[in-house]
Amino acid sequence: MIEVNFDGIIGPTHNYAGLSIGNIASATNAGDVSAPRLAALQGIGKMRRTMALGLRQGIFLPHVRPNTDWLRTLGFVGDDAEVLASAWASDRALIANAMSASAMWTANAGTVSPSSDTADGLCHISVANLSTMPHRASEAAQTERQLRLAFADPRFFRIHSPVPAPFGDEGAANFMRLTSQAGHGAVEMFVYGEGNAGGFPSRQHRTASEAVARRHGIDPARTLLVRQSDAAIAAGAFHNDVVAVSNGHVLFAHEHAFANPAALRSAVQALIPDAVMIEVPADRVSLHTAIRTYLFNSQLVTLPDGGMALILPAEARDDETVWMWLGELVACNGPIRQLEVADVRESMRNGGGPACLRLRVQVDPDALAAIDPRFLLDETVCARIERVIAREWPETIAPDDLGDPRLWERCTAARQALVAALGFGPDEI
Repeated sequence: MIEVNFDGIIGPTHNYAGLSIGNIASATNAGDVSAPRLAALQGIGKMRRTMALGLRQGIFLPHVRPNTDWLRTLGFVGDDAEVLASAWASDRALIANAMSASAMWTANAGTVSPSSDTADGLCHISVANLSTMPHRASEAAQTERQLRLAFADPRFFRIHSPVPAPFGDEGAANFMRLTSQAGHGAVEMFVYGEGNAGGFPSRQHRTASEAVARRHGIDPARTLLVRQSDAAIAAGAFHNDVVAVSNGHVLFAHEHAFANPAALRSAVQALIPDAVMIEVPADRVSLHTAIRTYLFNSQLVTLPDGGMALILPAEARDDETVWMWLGELVACNGPIRQLEVADVRESMRNGGGPACLRLRVQVDPDALAAIDPRFLLDETVCARIERVIAREWPETIAPDDLGDPRLWERCTAARQALVAALGFGPDEI
């Protein structure tokens, strides 16, 4: 199987509106001036780094923003400019939601089960409904359109529409997968929360996770439903990928990531006897520090030589406690042998690290060849995207800029330029 990481290109409306309840970084930086051009270039820089490591890389495009169609469902009428002006005059928070660039965090686009795990031998992808937050709930339709275009070949892929909205589903950010070192006998783990913790909502519902597993045709005997700890949610781990990540036979997690870590360890070892569970103790790295630095929102990847690397945010390197622990981890001759640092500070300030920015899709060579090539990245396409970003993306966006018609027009034109540069038709995506 070949793993392709599909990253979201950070859109021209990237701003700090603080819309995500329970996301500490988002709330802390609310009202600051953002740098959309720098953010997008940082994202492309991370993609370049993964390709340099020998990994396959894909992309998803920014969504249409401002989202005037969404505003029209709220009763605003007229042409786009009139709709936006009316909404800004009525409730500025509505414009902030309609301008959100949060679709860049493609770990929330959906949940992916590779063909080796499913009953019908197809790669199944369920679009996430993201129903907990208004700015994210509006993403599902555009996400589904891109997924159905990228993975259109029914010989290899099956795309599922979102689970009904009352059952919150936030996609691969709450999903992990383990296999034996030989690559056989996978276990799919769906992580969910219950109720509110510390005043923050649990975004992933158990019912939604169960529905995705059923729709994908995953063997119930090799499916684990794992409850996230209330302590993690209360501390700001709004998704499981803020406190845990898996790859191959390795699960890397904080001591307080799960409600019952001993039960999880026992279940994993019964199904994957050679699994390695690396638990970071709270007395070495506190839960607060882990979430602040996004230590676990790293991409844990297998390199072409078979070794594993952590692609970490720069914030993890900058914290002495975290970096010291990671140094000891690499030196202990375990499965994780390499640390790679990615500067995605603009995304981090809005609450999304390296792992938030990518959706992992594992395919065999025939299925890889069936993916729409416009969604796959190489150096030439990287350079083309960077030229569009450098020319079209705004340098900064302040809170009051969200109501400026010139910004609306510029962001619309910027996305159109990117769509054309990548070979998509104006109404295709």
